[in-house]
Amino acid sequence: MASKTSRPGWLSPGGLLRGLGSLITLGLVIYLIRQQGWDEISAAVARIEVWRFLAAILLTLISRLAVARRWYVLLRSGGVPAGWLQSLRITFAGLFANNFLPTTVGGDVARMAGALQYGYDAAVSAASLVADRLVGLTGFAFTLPIGLRLLAAANLPAGAALPLAGLAAGESWLARMAQRLRKIWQRLLKTIELWLSQPRALLTALVFTFVHMGCLFLTLHLLLDGMHDLLPFWTIAGLYSLVYIVTLVPISISGWGLQEFSISYAFSALGGVSAANSLVLALMVRTLYVLVSLPGALALSDVLPGMAKAQPLLTKLDG
Repeated sequence: MASKTSRPGWLSPGGLLRGLGSLITLGLVIYLIRQQGWDEISAAVARIEVWRFLAAILLTLISRLAVARRWYVLLRSGGVPAGWLQSLRITFAGLFANNFLPTTVGGDVARMAGALQYGYDAAVSAASLVADRLVGLTGFAFTLPIGLRLLAAANLPAGAALPLAGLAAGESWLARMAQRLRKIWQRLLKTIELWLSQPRALLTALVFTFVHMGCLFLTLHLLLDGMHDLLPFWTIAGLYSLVYIVTLVPISISGWGLQEFSISYAFSALGGVSAANSLVLALMVRTLYVLVSLPGALALSDVLPGMAKAQPLLTKLDG
């Protein structure tokens, strides 16, 4: 008889709750689509020239390569003899898993599994993934104040900003979230002690984070311009930084539904983009992520055998 620990992560209570969260947020996205109507949505899509969509694919690919290079830098500086092509294959396998496999941690589990399959040091590999998250969060911290200023200046009705708080409400939730973030920060600092003594590696990783962010913001800029609903580049950066923080809340699997709803809400309520265009923007972002992750299917054999071992290691780090 199978033990409790042998259950896949997505069948655990936390996994089932995230599955329910995904269904709820996806349901909200479907509701928004029905509310706007297919005619408006189709018209918004039709306004985006083909060259813009192709440029968006290229920019998304570059951003994914930057993320892969960031992790590669952290692995190498941690003493793991990772090859660039190996880490690239693992990263894209993780991106594919994030979009297509029923796992509650997604790409990180897949990357950890790939590291184990290639014989990388388990402890350093797991810590490098935590460091990778922290460097990514640090990058968005630079543009988050712009988003917070937009949020403060929006003068939204009471309760209208709650979708940007992860679909939760009340001061008690904010207090719990702040406490959780403090605990996560303390664990992260403890975990990345290895890299704190290597500021050059952390700085290089941060540079690749900025490349990723720049490509992402430029992609949104191109798509909005194509729909004739353009926002300033730094406004886009601030709004997406809010979305990024919201998608860190673990209430859906791989951010499905939550990301789309958050983008749609933030760009329409705070940025003044039309409801139809902001919804199309959200769906386009997800489409781009899915398209660019498809090459990861070719590297899936690198990560699948190690998935069962990888999940407990990352769960232990996440506390």
